[in-house]
Amino acid sequence: MGAIPAQRESVAHASDPPARGGEGALPHVHAAFPGGPLAPGSARALLRAAVAEWAELALPGTEFLSERLGDDAVVVVSELVTNAVVHAGTDIEVDCRLEAHTGALVVEVLDHHPSRAPRDGDPEPSYGTAEYGRGLRLVAALAETWGITYRTGAKTVWAQLPPGGKDALDGLQAYAGEKARERGLRVAGILTPEPPPNQAPAPVPPASHGEPDRDWLDRGALSFLAEASDLLAGQLDENLVAALAGQLIVPRLADWCAVWLEDEVAGRWGAPRPGGNGTGRGEGAVSGPRLARVWHCSETRIEDLRHALDKEPPGPSGPDHSGPVPFPWPGGALGPHGTHGSALAYRLTAGARPLGTLVIGRAGLISFPDEITGLVEDLSRRIALAIGAARQYARQATISAVLQRGLLPGAVAEIPGMRSALVYEPYDKGGPSGDFYDLFPAGDGRWCFAVGDVQGKGPEAAVVIGLARPWLRLLAREGYRVADVLDRLNQLLLDDATEVADAAARALAAAGGRPVHPGDGPQNRFLSLLYGELAPFDGGVRCTLASAGHPLPLLLGSDGEVRTVARPQTLLGVVEDETYTSETFELRPGDSLLCVTDGVTERRSGPRQFDDEDGLAEALAGCAGLDAELIAERIKRLVHEFGARPPEDDLALLVLQAE
Repeated sequence: MGAIPAQRESVAHASDPPARGGEGALPHVHAAFPGGPLAPGSARALLRAAVAEWAELALPGTEFLSERLGDDAVVVVSELVTNAVVHAGTDIEVDCRLEAHTGALVVEVLDHHPSRAPRDGDPEPSYGTAEYGRGLRLVAALAETWGITYRTGAKTVWAQLPPGGKDALDGLQAYAGEKARERGLRVAGILTPEPPPNQAPAPVPPASHGEPDRDWLDRGALSFLAEASDLLAGQLDENLVAALAGQLIVPRLADWCAVWLEDEVAGRWGAPRPGGNGTGRGEGAVSGPRLARVWHCSETRIEDLRHALDKEPPGPSGPDHSGPVPFPWPGGALGPHGTHGSALAYRLTAGARPLGTLVIGRAGLISFPDEITGLVEDLSRRIALAIGAARQYARQATISAVLQRGLLPGAVAEIPGMRSALVYEPYDKGGPSGDFYDLFPAGDGRWCFAVGDVQGKGPEAAVVIGLARPWLRLLAREGYRVADVLDRLNQLLLDDATEVADAAARALAAAGGRPVHPGDGPQNRFLSLLYGELAPFDGGVRCTLASAGHPLPLLLGSDGEVRTVARPQTLLGVVEDETYTSETFELRPGDSLLCVTDGVTERRSGPRQFDDEDGLAEALAGCAGLDAELIAERIKRLVHEFGARPPEDDLALLVLQAE
């Protein structure tokens, strides 16, 4: 593809998008989307619905609408939005309008990364061919004209499609698949059902190989790739990606396929064992590729095919190799109808990292048509990107799980003469929470408890919690008073601990694939904390506690009265040399102490919060006479029922009740 047509706002240029406004711009739709993997599918759904509505209302210009123009527009908006999501990484805006007088359909996609131009088809040195470049080629082929407009803080990529759609796809390699006949493939059309188990796949007559269905070559395959991209992007497990790849390919593009995955930790490819079969399973060999998935048109052939392929995995290809390579035909495993055929192996690479190999095969062919090899090559890039994303997600999930285990105590201590109940619900089930709690023995007949909330979430918050909780335990067991513990923890957050936490967080972010900025300096990590000490005695429990920027604890007396038992003080990690104070009171039998994080008090329902007009105190007053477990369960239920949508913050609450 040639140079990308681009312009700055201050320079007049022939490739400006057609002007808006006037009577001819009535059919129009505009929407904003988060820059995530769901954006392309949402944009396609928006455009399909808009075109259908325009036609139903018979708006000006809809007499030029055709099925072909609608299909072209869906492909164009999908490719432009995908490009913006992948290469700009910001929120996006989609604008589509039908010019009433000309019948041209204009699609515009705006992102907020003007310094980063859309990627064209120029190759990069890597393993195999580039992983991008076909999207804008599709746009250029389908559009009458297209270009880029730069404005302050934004970039718009636009395309104008001619009335009725373009008759030919000039300069675009055609794609094919024998069994696909319909246009505008949808998800249900992609996951083609297999033939009955006793029915062998119908062989394709050799004479037809050179003349695949032209309509699907020119149009259906493009929708196939767009929908396949959405399906693959939604998978967060590499084995599910491999399974979906088989469903996408068989039987539409091949009789069978197999996916091998390489272990990035244990090694790329094993050394050939004696005999030179290249399996990498010989003595002293490094772990080789794993056969993750095998698909065949006939289920009865899958196991035999798996055994045959497992003995002969594909060998490594050099970093300069591009495109598919022939693969040995496993004729013995395919029965009498599959003694001869053609098989091709595609290396799966993403970000210059080899991830595995995709192999496809069809019986009765001397070689695959170029149209099909081109389509599968494009699909293989999408499969590789999905595998890479799934592995990155798995790495991040592992890091988060390890962090989460370190943030919380393995068990909650039992206190003589007291009952306790805990509710802990992190908002992000797959990542570390910013909330934490602890309840532990401190020696000399004392027990200590803490409920805290770190500024932010993710690895940065997790590292701060990982430092704060052990320090709390250490200081408590050394005999420091409640107020002294907060004084020292405040100084810890203001001193070296913050720098250590930032360095560790940046390392964790890098390991999880997140961007790291070397110039970023340490930031203060604020911590709200409710910390207390419990000392049982005959007739009750003496409680000493202090709140540092935390929602104040509430005491429910046995008579049903509710009151606060602490005073507000400054967050930890904000003011140097801050002096904290504590309050002491007694918990008599039947008294209950409720400690919560702001996920409870700030639970929203429209403009209202749960604790507006002492809502939490009112809810606690309704718990009179209940034991600790029932109080915790009732407060949690009221918090969840307060809003129509699920809570959007971490939630933690601790109930301590004197028996």
